[in-house]
Amino acid sequence: MPPRALSPSGLFLIDKPEGPSSFAIVAEVRRRTGARTGHAGTLDPFATGLLLVLSGAATKLASSFVGLDKRYVTDVDLTARTDTCDREGKVVERQEAPSREELERRVAALRGEVELRVPAASAVKIGGERAYRLHRRGEEVEMPVRRSQVEELEIVSYEDGVARLDLRVSSGTYVRAIADELGGHCTTLRRTEVGPFDVEEADPDRLIAPEDALARIGVS
Repeated sequence: MPPRALSPSGLFLIDKPEGPSSFAIVAEVRRRTGARTGHAGTLDPFATGLLLVLSGAATKLASSFVGLDKRYVTDVDLTARTDTCDREGKVVERQEAPSREELERRVAALRGEVELRVPAASAVKIGGERAYRLHRRGEEVEMPVRRSQVEELEIVSYEDGVARLDLRVSSGTYVRAIADELGGHCTTLRRTEVGPFDVEEADPDRLIAPEDALARIGVS
């Protein structure tokens, strides 16, 4: 029998609710199973949706899952920018919402390979400290720019200055940065897919065996 910390081993698909952090979800799974536990990509506390949680011996496979493309649905308020690029931040600029035609032009410019500035309230380390901690203290820092691949970016609806977008992006892409580039901020954010895994499959009581999870992403 393997040590308890390495069993059960596999992948949980969790539909994270709004409020708790990804770390809190992982800790909850760890308490429930008693096994070593980790995740393959965080979600902001205000965000919802699919979180891949690796359990037991499968935690060593994290690198195989972290780099998968992600799909999101987000509502973007185009009448204001905030200092966090989401609804939890302070409004730093207000403007009239763009026309549908102008929004379509902005969206088209963000498809493909783009450079996006990392949001100030992110977990990226600046000088050895998390950016969001510096932000909370009111310290202004020059945030790095990252190259991302926006595979798909579509306008689902647009009404009263709020656009609902459906997008598929490379791993590590900040959807909030895309909202900021469009001239607004995220009011909702939901991750619907990670690679071949869909949030509709989420079940906290179902453990996918490591070999089955790897087969889903084409790793033997």
